[in-house]
Amino acid sequence: MRLTNFSNYALRVLMYAAAKHPAPATVPEIAQAHGISYNHLKKAAASLCGAGYLDAVRGRRGGLRLARPAATIVVGDVIRLTEGGLTLVECFDPQTTTCPMSSGCQLQTALHEALRAFLAVLDTYTLADLVDRSSALSQLVSGLGLEDIRQPMPAA
Repeated sequence: MRLTNFSNYALRVLMYAAAKHPAPATVPEIAQAHGISYNHLKKAAASLCGAGYLDAVRGRRGGLRLARPAATIVVGDVIRLTEGGLTLVECFDPQTTTCPMSSGCQLQTALHEALRAFLAVLDTYTLADLVDRSSALSQLVSGLGLEDIRQPMPAA
């Protein structure tokens, strides 16, 4: 299974905002730090704001801030939001499947079970787990400059 770039970018935005908290983070800043498209990040940030994960603060000192504590943002929920229906294969959607075996296929059952297990693991992690305040990520975001976030993190 491969997550979409949209999910990847959404998680990066959240992690960056959490690492920089309580200071706001801007989309151009995050785009530059990760070396990815401003437009793609803007879409991810807008989705996260709409879902209540981020607040957009306007003005000269504005940017994106976490709308709730990082410990309450469950990674599995973010993936469910950004991945849409999580349709691993076409037979997951009875409206559009063209598979003649879908009514009695055990592969569909196995894939549903695997997807539930995948999400169950992600449900055990919060944004706070991903961005420990003493982590190398937090140190990079807060002190070393934007270019440095793309460098490999030193071994702990």
